[in-house]
Amino acid sequence: MSTQKISLNDKYDLTKSPVMLNGTQALVRLMLMQKHRDLAAGLNTAGLVTGYRGSPLGAVDLQMQRAQKQLSQAEVTFQFGLNEDLAVTALWGAQQAEARGEGKYDGVFGLWYGKGPGVDRSGDALRHANMAGSSKHGGVLVAMGDDHTGESSTVLHQSEWSLLDCYLPIVSPAGVQEILDYGIYGYALSRFSGLWVGLKTMKDTIEVTSVVDGSPDRMKLVLPEFDMPSDGLNLRLDDDRFRQEDRIIDYKRFAAEAFSHANKMDKRVWGKPGAKIGFVAAGKNWLDLTHALTLLNIDEAMAERLGITTYKVGQTWPMDMKGFNDWAEGLDLIVVVEEKRKLIEIQIKEAIFDDRRGRRVYGWYKGGAGTMHREELFPTKFALDPIMIAEKLGDILIEEGRDTEAIQAGLSALADAKRADNAEEIASRLPYFCSGCPHNSSTKLPEGSRAYAGIGCHFMVQWMDRETVGFTHMGGEGANWIGEAPFSKRNHVFQNLGDGTYNHSGVQAIRAALAEGTNITYKILYNDAVAMTGGQQAEGGLTAYQIAHELKAMGVKTMAVVYDDKEDIDIKGFPAGVPLHERAELMDVQRRFEHVEGVSAIIYIQTCAAEKRRRRKKGLFPDPDMRLFINTDVCEGCGDCGVQSNCVSIVPKETELGRKRAIDQSSCNKDFSCVNGFCPSFLTIEGGKIRKEATADLKLPDLPDPKLPEISGTHNVVITGVGGTGVVTIGAVLAQAAQIDGLGAGMMEMAGLAQKGGAVHIHCRLAKRPEDISAIRVATGEAHALIGGDLVVSAGAKTIGLMETGKTGAVVNSHEIITGDFTRDTNFQLPTDRLQLALQARLQDRLDLFDASELARATMGDSIFSNMMVFGAAWQRGLIPVSLAAISEAIALNGAAVERNLRAFDIGRWAAVDPEAAGKLAKPANIVELPKTLEEIVAFRRSHLEDYQGKGLVKRFDKMMARAEGRSLQEAVAKGYHKLLTYKDEYEVARLLMKSRKQVEAEFEGDLKISYNLAPPIFGGKVINGRVQKRRFGPWLERWLPLLANMKRLRGTPLDLFGYTAERKMERALIKQYESDMKEWLPQAGSVDPEALIALAELPLQIRGFGPVKLASEARAAKRREELLVALRQGGDNIKAAAE
Repeated sequence: MSTQKISLNDKYDLTKSPVMLNGTQALVRLMLMQKHRDLAAGLNTAGLVTGYRGSPLGAVDLQMQRAQKQLSQAEVTFQFGLNEDLAVTALWGAQQAEARGEGKYDGVFGLWYGKGPGVDRSGDALRHANMAGSSKHGGVLVAMGDDHTGESSTVLHQSEWSLLDCYLPIVSPAGVQEILDYGIYGYALSRFSGLWVGLKTMKDTIEVTSVVDGSPDRMKLVLPEFDMPSDGLNLRLDDDRFRQEDRIIDYKRFAAEAFSHANKMDKRVWGKPGAKIGFVAAGKNWLDLTHALTLLNIDEAMAERLGITTYKVGQTWPMDMKGFNDWAEGLDLIVVVEEKRKLIEIQIKEAIFDDRRGRRVYGWYKGGAGTMHREELFPTKFALDPIMIAEKLGDILIEEGRDTEAIQAGLSALADAKRADNAEEIASRLPYFCSGCPHNSSTKLPEGSRAYAGIGCHFMVQWMDRETVGFTHMGGEGANWIGEAPFSKRNHVFQNLGDGTYNHSGVQAIRAALAEGTNITYKILYNDAVAMTGGQQAEGGLTAYQIAHELKAMGVKTMAVVYDDKEDIDIKGFPAGVPLHERAELMDVQRRFEHVEGVSAIIYIQTCAAEKRRRRKKGLFPDPDMRLFINTDVCEGCGDCGVQSNCVSIVPKETELGRKRAIDQSSCNKDFSCVNGFCPSFLTIEGGKIRKEATADLKLPDLPDPKLPEISGTHNVVITGVGGTGVVTIGAVLAQAAQIDGLGAGMMEMAGLAQKGGAVHIHCRLAKRPEDISAIRVATGEAHALIGGDLVVSAGAKTIGLMETGKTGAVVNSHEIITGDFTRDTNFQLPTDRLQLALQARLQDRLDLFDASELARATMGDSIFSNMMVFGAAWQRGLIPVSLAAISEAIALNGAAVERNLRAFDIGRWAAVDPEAAGKLAKPANIVELPKTLEEIVAFRRSHLEDYQGKGLVKRFDKMMARAEGRSLQEAVAKGYHKLLTYKDEYEVARLLMKSRKQVEAEFEGDLKISYNLAPPIFGGKVINGRVQKRRFGPWLERWLPLLANMKRLRGTPLDLFGYTAERKMERALIKQYESDMKEWLPQAGSVDPEALIALAELPLQIRGFGPVKLASEARAAKRREELLVALRQGGDNIKAAAE
C-alpha cells in the first residue's frame, strides 16, 4: 500500500489532486474552480451562492461559511436566503448586474441550493428567472436536493419535472466527481444557452465522501455549431414576456441539446455498435445499474459477448437525441433503469416513436402503457436498488436468450440473500429530542387540547404521545386549521412553529389566521437555532423581541412570553403589557389561551440544547456551575422525572429494590426540567466536576498484528450507532485512512432525522481503485464488516439484512443504550438477549460482543470513546483492510482528542485479543451484585426492614413469609410486602438522604455543595399545574437530616405529625389491606391459579412515587387488585386470563 501525504486543507486547495470531499464540499470547490477557469480565460467574474438549507443539502451554508476565507479570495459571495424563492430572485438580480452596464465584473456565476419542496415553492420565481435567462459571463446552477425515499422529509419528492416545466436543462451527477464535472459543464451550458441549469443531487450522490480528481482544468469543453440569433440567447433587460417565450422554445431548448451533444454528456460506456440489448441510466441509477451488472457477474467483456451495450445519460433533459439515436441504431431492446416518474424513458419513446423498426422500450413496464394492477418493471414509487435491478435485468436477459452460468449464479446468490433477509424487527431507535431540548417542554399540552406539529424538530413530537398529529408544508403552519375550523366541533387548536420557520414564511400563515379571525394559539419556539440542519441561526439576526413586536403590529392582541429562567431576558425589550412567565407556568398559560377568541401567541424562549452545548464548549454561552443528581435510594422508579422532562438523559439503574432512575451526566445539557418530577430524590450539585479519570489502570501489552483482508472488487463496511455520539467520525477516519493507503473509498452517511438520537447507518466501500466503486449504499447480504456502535441498530432488521453468514464479521458494543421509549414507558426494557441472539444467529462465530461504553468509562473516564474502541476491535479481528499507520494518521488529521482516540483504538484492539480481561474491567460500576437466591432476597429485605424501623418490623415480615409456600410465591410476597412496609415517609427520606454525599462523591469531584429539592406537605407552597412546587434547601439541611431520621420511632404513633396526612393514612391502609388479602388467599395457594396469586402478592411493586404520582399509581393498582380478586374467586380460565 502506498502512503500519501494528506492534509484536511487539500479539499479547497486547487493545486492538490486527488482530494477527498463530500458532495457538499464539492459545491464549495466548484465555485473556486469556476473562478479559476474564468481567470484563465481572461474573465473578471465573481460568484454568488444563496438558497435555503434542507436535507440532503442541509449543510451547504455551514460549509460555505467555513470556507469563507477561500471564497472571499475568489470573489465568491455567500448570502443566506430568507427562503428559497427569494434566494432565486436574488440570483436573478445578480445575472442583471453586467447587463445594466453598472457591474463591477464581467459576470456573476451563481449557485442556488434547496431541497425538493423548496424547488416546488420557488416555481414562480424559477420560471420568471429562467425566462429572463442567464448572463453571457455569468450562469446559474440550481442544486435541487431530492429525497426519493423520504428519509428526512415530510414528503417523498422528485424535482426534475418541476424544472422541466420551467424549461431548465437538468444534469444528473453520479457521485462527487461528477458534481464537480457537471457543475463546470453546467456553468458553460448556462452561458451558452441563456438558461439556468438544474443540478440533481440526492443522498446517494451528495451525502457521500469520495476521493476525486479535483483539477480545475479536468473538463475540456467545446462550443457547438449552432444557428444562434443575432442578439444571442443571454439575458436582456428590455425583453417582454412574448419574446422570452419565443426565444426559450425556438432556440434555448435546442441550444441546450446541441451543447450536450458537442460535449458528449450522454455516451456509450460498454459495448459496440451491433449490440442488440441496451441498458440506459443516469445519476444514482447509473451507479445502481453498474452495481447490478456486477451482481450478475457481467463485466465489460461478457457484456460485449452477450450483445449488451450501456448508455450513461449525463443531461437528463433535454437529452442528446442525435447521440442517443446513434447509440440505439440496431438495438432490439432498450431497458431504461430509472426511479420515480420516468423522464428519460418518455424522451426515448418520443425519439423512436416514428422510427420503431421493432425496437422495444422497457422501463416503468415491459413495454406499453400501465394499468392499475399491471406488474411494474421499475416502479415509480420509493426507489430502486441494485438487487432489484439485477433480478429484473437477469430475468430479461434469460427471456432474451442470454442465459449463462454466470448470470444464473448471480441470480441464485441474490435469491439466497433475499431469503436470508427475513430478520424480525425486535427493537427500534426512533429519532428523539436531544437531552434538555426546549421542544421537550414547549410541546406539552393541557389535557384535552390538540395541536399540530411543525417542520424540523417539531415534526418528531408526533410520536411522543402529546395529542399532536398533523402537519403542513413549511410556512403553512396553522393555515389548515383556518379551513378546518368552520367545520369542526373543536373550538381551538395550538400550532407549533419554530423561529426559523416563522422567519422563512410562517409569519404569513399567522397573518392569514388573523385575517380570518380563526381561534388558534401559535406556540412560537425561539430556540435561536435551525436545529434540524446544524444549528444555524435565523437569517437577519431575528430576536424574540422582534417577533413579539411584529405580532403586535400584525394585530395579535393576546400574547405571552414563556421563558426558561436560565435565559438572559430583557423585560423592557417586549411590547408593554405582554406578560412574562417562567416555563413551569406554561400549562396554566395554555389553559387560559384556549378560551381566547381569535389568534393568540405564546413565545417560548429557550436556546436549542445541542447549540447550547456547542456554544458552551467555545465559551459563548453561560455554563451554570450546577448539576442534578438522583439519590437512587430515595428514587421510587416511578418515572415522573422522565414524564416531566421527556429527556433521554434519564436512564435506568438496576437495584435490588427495582429499576430506579439516574442521570447520564455525559449527555446532560443542564436543562434541569427533570427536577420537576414530584420526588425528593433530586440533589443539586454546585462546585463539582464530573469525574473523568479512569477508574481502572490499564497497561496494554504488545498486541499482535492481525491479518488484514484482501480486497476483491469492493470491501463493504457498515458502521452503526446513535445519532449525536460521534459515530460519523468513525466513517470519516476509515475513509481518510483508505485514501492515505492509496485505496479508493466511498462513504455515505445515512443519518437524516437520525442525528437526533436515532439510528445512524454509515456505508463505506473500499477498493483498490476509486473507479471500482459504483453505488456506495451496501445492498442485501453485501457487508463484509460491521462496526456496531449500538446493539439496537446493529441487530435491527435493516442492518441484519445486509449481512451474510460466513461472509460478514462484526464487533458490536453490547451496552444497553436506552431509547426514547423509556421517557414515556416507566417499565420499558431493551430486549437485549433477543437482540444478541439475532446477531449470533446470523453471524455465528464471526461476532464479537463487548461492553465498549463501560470499558471506555473504566479505562478513559468517558463513554464517548466507545465507538473508537469498537473500531479498534474490528481492525484487530481482521475485518478492515487498512493499515494501522494510515488509521493513526487519519485520527491525527481529524484533530479531535488525538492522543485519547489513539489510546481508545488500542484499548479496543486489546479487548479483541483478551475479551475475558476486558469484560472484567468493563463491569459497570453502577451494577451491584443483586441477590439471586430466595434466601438472599429475603435476607436483604430483613436487613433493610431493621434499618428502616427495627426488629419488630422484621418479625412482622417473617410472620407473613411463614404463610407463603413455594419459591415464586415466597419471592412475590417478600418483595410486595416489603415494599408496603417500607413506605418512604419524611423519616425514611431523611435517613436515605443522609447517604447522598457518598453517592455524589463517587461521581463528582471538587468542593461539593449539595442542595435538596423538596416539597414538604406541611410547608405548603406555590401550586403550579395542580402540584406544589419544590423548593431548594441548602447544605444546612444536612445537619438536620439525622435528627429527623432518628424520629422514626414516632412513625405510626399519635405523636407522628406526618402520619395524619392523607398519603400516610393511605400507606398504612394499604398494609392492612395486603395483610387481609394474603390471610385470605395464601392458605388457598394450592387450589387457585398460582399466576393470579403471585400477581396479587407482588402488586404493591406497581405503587410507586410520591404525592400525586403515588396516588395515581395506587388508583391503578386498586383497579388491578379488583380484577385479580374477581378472577381468583371465579377460578379456571378466567383466572389465567386475568393474570396474563
